Amino acid sequence: MLARLRSRHDRPASALRRNATASNKTAPDEQQPPGPAHERPGHRGRLVAIAFALAAVLGFACIDTSGKWLNQYMDPLQTVWVRYFGSVVFVLALVNPLGRPRIFVTRAPGLQATRSLLLLVSTILNFWALVYLQLSEMSAISFSAPLMVALLAGPLIGEWAGPRRLAAIAVGFLGVLVITRPGLGGFQPAALLSVASACASAGYTLTTRMLAARDPPETTMVYSGAAGVVLLTPIIPFIWTEPASLLIWGVMVLCGFAGAVGHWFLILACRHAPAPVLAPFSYTHIIWATLLSYWVFGQVPDAMTLVGAGIVIASGLYLLHRERIVAKAPVSAHSLTAPVIDDT
Repeated sequence: MLARLRSRHDRPASALRRNATASNKTAPDEQQPPGPAHERPGHRGRLVAIAFALAAVLGFACIDTSGKWLNQYMDPLQTVWVRYFGSVVFVLALVNPLGRPRIFVTRAPGLQATRSLLLLVSTILNFWALVYLQLSEMSAISFSAPLMVALLAGPLIGEWAGPRRLAAIAVGFLGVLVITRPGLGGFQPAALLSVASACASAGYTLTTRMLAARDPPETTMVYSGAAGVVLLTPIIPFIWTEPASLLIWGVMVLCGFAGAVGHWFLILACRHAPAPVLAPFSYTHIIWATLLSYWVFGQVPDAMTLVGAGIVIASGLYLLHRERIVAKAPVSAHSLTAPVIDDT
């Protein structure tokens, strides 16, 4: 069983004993780790999490598409601000902070600030890269983020990857090299912006997972958008370009809405399953990116991009395969105190 298990200091010893006793009466493949019911990665919970993750990916693809389109008419930083401002408007309308003032109360202010800053940095680098790269190229490079999540989940949140999954992660990064082609004629410096964006995105995903058990998703949503608006608004008067048509205004609205909905679904997904379970499903982004890139911009990815994306996707699917195998292993008494994954 995947060991996303809390240590004893997170729960009373008596509660741990009750969970351990109850697990002995349950079939091995039905055993659950200790923790709140909404955090237990059971079969039904995983299916719900996967559905949320797929919906989030579609929202993210719409953000990228609308952002790249808007970059033709305004500064990328204005596009980023539009994405955040629109997201904040939709979120505030959704959660109604006037009737729920405690929505701004967080038990982890430092973690919320870190997560929001990582998301902002990732978005800025992403929109900047989209000025030069095709949607499919940027999306393929961004696939390295789930690999980084699987690699970093162990030391940061205790979701350790074993040697087989580490090998799959290494193969996935080779796929990223095929896409970026450093040292070859097809290399574009803008690809480094996407790589840096993927690094920030990995940190954002992990902090989202850490916050899922501490703050409600509405609180996390509010802080996600507020950081971008607060930090970018002071510079907007110096770079603002007035939209020249209703279509541009409409795409600006779409960008903000897609951001709000996409991140809302991601937060809900993280409440139902650990990061390594969700990571492989983000690869459906390449499908949406390719379709939207062709439909909106008439662009088709080249052969090397498709080959590299295929390598990274294969790596992600193997990570999912290993997760399913490990998930069938029963929870041992030792695992109640030490979050370890046996992945040999």
